[in-house]
Amino acid sequence: MNKGLKLFCLSALALFIMSCAEPKKNNEESVNKEQIIVENLMTRRSIRAYKDDVVPREIMDVILECGIHAPNGMNKQPWEIRIVNDPEILNGMTDAYLSDMDEDNPRYPKKDPKFRNMFRNAPTVVFIAMEPGMCSQVDCGLLAGNMVNAAWAYGIGSCIQMAPRDFLKSEKGKPYLEKLSFSEGYEFLMAIGFGYPDEIPQVKPRIKEKIRYVK
Repeated sequence: MNKGLKLFCLSALALFIMSCAEPKKNNEESVNKEQIIVENLMTRRSIRAYKDDVVPREIMDVILECGIHAPNGMNKQPWEIRIVNDPEILNGMTDAYLSDMDEDNPRYPKKDPKFRNMFRNAPTVVFIAMEPGMCSQVDCGLLAGNMVNAAWAYGIGSCIQMAPRDFLKSEKGKPYLEKLSFSEGYEFLMAIGFGYPDEIPQVKPRIKEKIRYVK
């Protein structure tokens, strides 16, 4: 199956799954694409508990493709992306990250019996670096937004994480940053964990008063 047909089939499957997610008032009622998209955006939550299953490569490819189709200033696409689902690498990063942390620290994560790695236990982690520029952080944020929302359409949870940035810039993190092999001049910006959710977070209220039409 060629790539274009694969993407079409996976997208059609995602739309079908989401259209079946909520009970319909009657068999004749259909959900239009606008409702599906809005529902996807409104229901996505950051996931911090995952099942062990790695995100299948064919679904991850669609998520990444959606990411790089994000709007970006002058089409510079100032990002580089690396995907890691090898437990050995993720566990190595985690061990190095924890090596300087006092085990008596109440925030020491290994006190959690379910703890696996520093990326909220996500089995698949995407690392994003940016080429410095006026719009680069915004562009990479839009890239990340496209990816996490596309992932949710397939039932894949995600969590954008900035904490790994300081670790990968440290001496202990440097070997792992080098392993990611970002091009010279690019700066590591964020990590995004992906995986099948093992929790259902409650919706947190949004402050609508921060929205104002100007007359």
